Amino acid sequence: MIRDLKRVRNIGISAHIDSGKTTLTERILFYTDRIHKINEVRGKDGVGAVMDSMELERERGITIASAATYCEWNKHNINIIDTPGHVDFTVEVERSLRVLDGVVLVLCSVSGVQSQSITVDQQMKRYKVPCIAFVNKCDRSGANPAKVSRQLRDKLGHNSVLMQLPIGLEDKHEGVVDLVAMKAYYFEGENGEKIVTKEIPTQMMEDAQIAREEMIDAVSLFSDDLTDAILEEKTITEELIMTAVRNGTITRQMTPVFLGSAYKNKAVQPLLNAVISYLPAPIDIENEALDMDNNGETVILESSFDKPTVALAFKLEDGQYGQLTYIRVYQGCINKGDTLVNSRDGRKFRVGRLIRMHSSQTEEVEAIPAGHIGAMFGVDCASGDTFVSPTINYSLIAMHIMEPVISLSIVPKDNKAQINMSKALNRFTKEDPTFKTYVDHETGDTIIQGMGELHLEVYVERMKREYGAEVDTGKPRVAYRETITKKSLFNYTHKKQTGGAGQYGRVAGFMEPHDEEFEFVNKITGGRIPTQYIPACKQGFEGCMAKGPKLEFPVTGIKITIDDGAFHAVDSSEMAFKSAARGAFLEAYAKAKPVIKEPIMKVVIETPNEFQGSCMGLINQRRGIIQGSQEEGVMSVVESLVPLSDMFGFSTVLRSATQGKAQFTMEFSAYKQVPQSIAEDIARKKLEEKTQKK
Repeated sequence: MIRDLKRVRNIGISAHIDSGKTTLTERILFYTDRIHKINEVRGKDGVGAVMDSMELERERGITIASAATYCEWNKHNINIIDTPGHVDFTVEVERSLRVLDGVVLVLCSVSGVQSQSITVDQQMKRYKVPCIAFVNKCDRSGANPAKVSRQLRDKLGHNSVLMQLPIGLEDKHEGVVDLVAMKAYYFEGENGEKIVTKEIPTQMMEDAQIAREEMIDAVSLFSDDLTDAILEEKTITEELIMTAVRNGTITRQMTPVFLGSAYKNKAVQPLLNAVISYLPAPIDIENEALDMDNNGETVILESSFDKPTVALAFKLEDGQYGQLTYIRVYQGCINKGDTLVNSRDGRKFRVGRLIRMHSSQTEEVEAIPAGHIGAMFGVDCASGDTFVSPTINYSLIAMHIMEPVISLSIVPKDNKAQINMSKALNRFTKEDPTFKTYVDHETGDTIIQGMGELHLEVYVERMKREYGAEVDTGKPRVAYRETITKKSLFNYTHKKQTGGAGQYGRVAGFMEPHDEEFEFVNKITGGRIPTQYIPACKQGFEGCMAKGPKLEFPVTGIKITIDDGAFHAVDSSEMAFKSAARGAFLEAYAKAKPVIKEPIMKVVIETPNEFQGSCMGLINQRRGIIQGSQEEGVMSVVESLVPLSDMFGFSTVLRSATQGKAQFTMEFSAYKQVPQSIAEDIARKKLEEKTQKK
């Protein structure tokens, strides 16, 4: 591994579904001599792309799990993570962005900025990751890179600047004009591996000069030297422009836009040059950790090999030799045989095998220095754990994990399937923080929870294939919540006298609606409830949140304030105050007008114009609210908010209504109150379920 960190890049390739992320990664690996034959994502030979190593990925032609690899280009080491586009696997993008220094945001030159592009952009903002944009599929009918660059500006708020112009579009797309070098690049040979540099075609010269002036004008904001050169009318060198573009990109104040067609092998090599020239090296990024020995104070990490080690476990996988833990080293160096500490639980462990990943293939290494991404075998840990040298106690800020919105009951077909299913669930919940499982104590069913139908469908399929666990699935269930709509008071006394020491505790106060999930406020004065019993009160209230008194859904959005109470010198105990808090919760909850909330999804449909009306009709039938629709050439984009409970089986209905030509994406938006008629239906179904159980 290269130890000169100026020559290291950790990049991700992110985009909306079917924008060509995996195809682009495949070309990058080919041009950097990591692979010697290009395989297509939906290849006819059944081999599939190198980065789609899972059998399911190759069959479906989609990326399910992010895959890591590395390559060398112009004496630079590039670590690449190819991420999924489907919002159901959004945690894969989330955890990749947490450890990357830069991103190539891939956009389709026809569809432009789509719903998942917006989600990825929000994730990049969360982790302050700089990016460059690659407008792919310039060979497609209706390609318009200039429009996509404008959308980046209008829809995502990026200061997008075109760094290239296309030489021909659609079926006439031949190459690109580089506005920095003012040269035309053509890509010849069987796989576009020969870069032929020519003068800019005469008919494009005027457009190229105008575009170059606009580009220089935009990037001069990020370099005083370039501004001085413009004002003094000196020669503007390529180096001056590139320094300015790099400054603007690293500070996230500008997004350089590159063009090409990965599938037709056009302009991938200039994109690789741009990754090296404009995206940050590990030493250009400021990474922070929390010093747990110093009240969680923020510490700036240094990309130095001599400092104590700090690394983050960002992804887990079950490999053939046990658990494989993907790590990013931020400081120090992890060597074979080192002793490290997991800062979450303080457990020490010895580093065994260290490897670098190339999709599903591995290559053993002796050390992983700061600034690099690698993996190690045989460490028992969870996703998001921090590994440090024994001399320090730092913790890295964990990833943002969304709560699951959909659940499904699964029943194993026989005893063998039961054993294999529990093995599979144990592994999947460790690997994926958005995939959760629990046993419903009333029915005895195993319930799996996830981010969408596709998410759960993929895991059920993986159970069958990878573990031989044949399971039957029930109907999908929506993760409803309960909350209150008005303030209500409580004053509850818990008394029990059964010979010997009794139980006594009184709590009084009020509960009210709240923006956050749960907040407990202690306003007890004068020792009416002794301090040692306050945590027991809080635990008593929290214990009621898991199952609401109304319909047994989890309770959310409540603030509880206690301001009075009483205790008995002999009969009061933690148990008594826990019981008093539970009684107080039930008393106040009934008076606080409880309601049911349901998950509302943001649904974006992309459809040919002639089916726009049908798609809007489908949304209206599902209690959806259309937020807007716009025509983009031959396609229309319809944005709406629809309750999740009405979205089951929507893909089949949409396909039949649009002759299979429309596609949609769906992601969680917010929880909203359920209309009265629907709430009555939910209550009736709950009652039926209970009756059946009896």
